Amino acid sequence: MAEQKFDLIVVGGGPGGYVAAIRAAQLGMKAGLVEGQHLGGICLNWGCIPTKALLRTAEVYRNIQHADAYGISVQGASVDLKKVVDRSRKVAAQLNGGVGHLLKKNKVEVFDGWGKLAGGAKDAKKLVVEKDGKQIADLTATNIVIATGARARSLPGLEPDGKLVWTYKEAMVPESMPKSILVVGSGAIGIEFASFYRNLGVEVTVVEVMDRILPVEDEEISAFAQKSFEKDGMKIITGAQVKTLDKAANSVTASVEKGGKSESITVDRVILAIGIVGNVESIGLEGTQVKVDRGHIETNQWLETGEPGIYAIGDVTGPPWLAHKASHEGIIGVEKIKGEKDVHPLETGNIPGCTYCMPQVASVGMTEAKAKEAGYEVRVGRFPFIGNGKAIALGEPEGLVKTVFDAKTGELLGAHMIGAEVTELIQGYGIARTLESTEKELMHTVFPHPTLSEMMHESVLDAYGRAVHF
Repeated sequence: MAEQKFDLIVVGGGPGGYVAAIRAAQLGMKAGLVEGQHLGGICLNWGCIPTKALLRTAEVYRNIQHADAYGISVQGASVDLKKVVDRSRKVAAQLNGGVGHLLKKNKVEVFDGWGKLAGGAKDAKKLVVEKDGKQIADLTATNIVIATGARARSLPGLEPDGKLVWTYKEAMVPESMPKSILVVGSGAIGIEFASFYRNLGVEVTVVEVMDRILPVEDEEISAFAQKSFEKDGMKIITGAQVKTLDKAANSVTASVEKGGKSESITVDRVILAIGIVGNVESIGLEGTQVKVDRGHIETNQWLETGEPGIYAIGDVTGPPWLAHKASHEGIIGVEKIKGEKDVHPLETGNIPGCTYCMPQVASVGMTEAKAKEAGYEVRVGRFPFIGNGKAIALGEPEGLVKTVFDAKTGELLGAHMIGAEVTELIQGYGIARTLESTEKELMHTVFPHPTLSEMMHESVLDAYGRAVHF
């Protein structure tokens, strides 16, 4: 088998990997990409995109239930689960094809198989590609980028079986709608599925080991979210652990322990959302200086591993486990390899986080508590959706925009939002942080009326005692 040579090979075709390969090609490098399952990775095929299609269905159905409030009479609305799932899969398939087109357009050679490092000379890295147990390619490259992503974490006694106990993957393609579900974990993945199923009429219970749901969010936002979810009929148990799962023919009984007391909860299905672990096995790391810590590859600020010429990006390197973080890392790593002058390390504090539940949650930067822990004297502004004309006109008056500033310098330390379309609004604050804006620039910015974005302005004004509309 003839050896093929590249300037750069990317192992993994997710949002980090395919972006890295395309950027390398744009910079004149001969780039190859190895992907054994599906271009676009988990995000496009089984995560970010198809879940948003499911959540859109739940949102439409939810709005139909309240159509009378808008002066519309709707009768006999029902959910066709097969069509709901089919739509989600078609959206994923469309974008999967789009990624293939982009790679072809940029002349990135794609290898359909599993890549494994195979050692090599000092100035080149070897990679073997296998498919169905057979070697299909023998590759070498000056640089290799590992972008193998991550998979759902499981705990002893809580292993998924794909039938009664689901990971995100099974939860996206149910053959029938369960009447009741237990979601273990209340991070973004868990809460999104809890929101989806609850809004389609399923009885949902969420168990979270921390003392509040959405534990990485600002405490005020977490409390607002829990109150909203419980108002919609979701049962939430915090500070608790699922100790065991006892499976019957078509149900599961969970033993939930809280404060030394145990209770049994019987449901049709269980969804595990207790984090993810990097895909570091079977890719040839054993013979390298690449260091793995708790299931994730260690890198420096330029995404370099301990092995010269080998880089790692995205979920395989650890939190935050976000597609947009992976894509940005791919670009940084490739541009550093190429020797581009204007390359900057990724500032994780400027990465927005979004949860597409109902109501949506979005944030960037420090929470109020984290800012105080870091020694800042803070000024905090808040503005509720009920004070915004556009929110009221939309029939979405529940929500909050919160901003946290350094009282001494006016630096925007963080922004936290809950309510309709905040996942679209948060980027305004993301840009502000990238530009190192202070309260003055934000106050002097003209926000259009009537829009939800006006609340962002008012929240800034409120931090300095200048809010006008509340």
